[in-house]
Amino acid sequence: MATESNRQRIDRWLWHARLVRTRDAAATLAGSGYVRVNGTRIGAPSRMIRAGDVITLALTRSVRVVKVTGFVERRGPAGSGEGLYEDLSKVPPASADFATRSTNPAKLAPPKLAPP
Repeated sequence: MATESNRQRIDRWLWHARLVRTRDAAATLAGSGYVRVNGTRIGAPSRMIRAGDVITLALTRSVRVVKVTGFVERRGPAGSGEGLYEDLSKVPPASADFATRSTNPAKLAPPKLAPP
């Protein structure tokens, strides 16, 4: 199946960008309504996307917002998927007490129980 270089099916793109593990998972995610393209919920994995589209994914434990920057015909190695999108997701702020936490291993170890 030939596709134009300036657009691609959402399920293929999600898989190529390595936002999901399998293409079947990408198709299920898109078909279940957990994907939005430019703010509009989609219901079919065959929805075509273009460069510049903003994709919102409702994943199991998080929501990812990414902007499409490119396409590839084949899925590449692990690091290659990051070049297909710009991550617009809000990064949670660092915990305020993170800087004051102790790095002493004795304080990080679980408490020892007294013998019975």
